[in-house]
Amino acid sequence: MHRRRRTALVLSAAIVAAAPLLTACGSEAHPGAAAVVGGQRITIAQLDGRVNEVRTAQRAATTDEAQYKQAVSQTSSLTRDTLHTLVLDRVLDQAAKNAGVSVSRKDTQQLRTSLEEQAGGAKALESAWLTQYGVAPKRLDDSLRTEIEAQKLAAAIGADMNTTEGQATFWKAMSEASKKLDVDLNPRYGAWDVQKSSRVDVKTPWLREVTAAQTPETA
Repeated sequence: MHRRRRTALVLSAAIVAAAPLLTACGSEAHPGAAAVVGGQRITIAQLDGRVNEVRTAQRAATTDEAQYKQAVSQTSSLTRDTLHTLVLDRVLDQAAKNAGVSVSRKDTQQLRTSLEEQAGGAKALESAWLTQYGVAPKRLDDSLRTEIEAQKLAAAIGADMNTTEGQATFWKAMSEASKKLDVDLNPRYGAWDVQKSSRVDVKTPWLREVTAAQTPETA
């Protein structure tokens, strides 16, 4: 399971450690966009905002600068991981829609209540999700909703995620959703592998990635 998040399914298996580099195929047709999914932009400003939410939560959760720097170091790929999550969530939404799956607020609240009981309270759960999965407290419900949506999708398409065949069935549905949405990533963040429904690095020797705030973030 990827360290950033996902407790019930192997959604994060889409990030393949040994994934081959792809030649950048994005364009400047969408200035200011980190990605375009289904014709809808995920702006660089939105991406930076999500990253800053995590950094702010990490700083609030640490007792000194050294501890904060360690937390930043442990999540050095936060920007790219966050974009991957934002895109993958939209792909999952499309796959769920294709399968007639929906998630209610009650579903999310029930899961949160159960996890809070296991963790020892709301704050403990928020802290665990931040530390283990890089999810800011204000985005916890969104993350839990995604967990439920993935479980419901797997059930709807008969994918047993404990088997290789079941995982293949699940990712086939995700791949079909990726194709429908025509995901286009800004080359500075990599490219989208439709078959794996995953962000992968690209060869861009001409591109130097610079973050707006010039923080220690190196993703």
